[in-house]
Amino acid sequence: MMQGIWHAGLHVADIERSIVFYRDLLGLRLVHRQESRSPYISQLVGFDDAHLLVAQLALPNRPQPAASSHDIELVQYLSPRGSASPARRCDPGTAHLAFTVGDIDATYTRLCVHGVRFVGPPARITAGVNTGGATCYFLDPDDHTLELVQPPERQPLRTGRQENAGP
Repeated sequence: MMQGIWHAGLHVADIERSIVFYRDLLGLRLVHRQESRSPYISQLVGFDDAHLLVAQLALPNRPQPAASSHDIELVQYLSPRGSASPARRCDPGTAHLAFTVGDIDATYTRLCVHGVRFVGPPARITAGVNTGGATCYFLDPDDHTLELVQPPERQPLRTGRQENAGP
């Protein structure tokens, strides 16, 4: 049985460019960097003589858990060299990662000023469990689909017991 999520890994073409994007534009905290070239890495990724550059990033105010100190792992393959494969968001095998924000319109505007590519402007959520919120997709430098979500304001949970209710 799964016990938690350790991190999400994204394969990138240029780790320096991706660090700038995730750290400087999205505000994640760089936790650790390493170069990996060992027999266990080759066994893990299934490529003989694998050589990787890795950067681990976390949300800025995330408490340090006991198990893993990061949320996102960026991986650049130096060997074997990868190549970009065009894919559409609807294609099986693709994925996206969603970030919550307090003000989606301000975040959208700030990222647009820095040249971040969006699929479209924030859309107001009008159906489902997140009605009243807003969301939009955008792309990182390697065309990974990312999402901004401004959750709806939630009403306090009802416990079945009314305040000030008489006997």
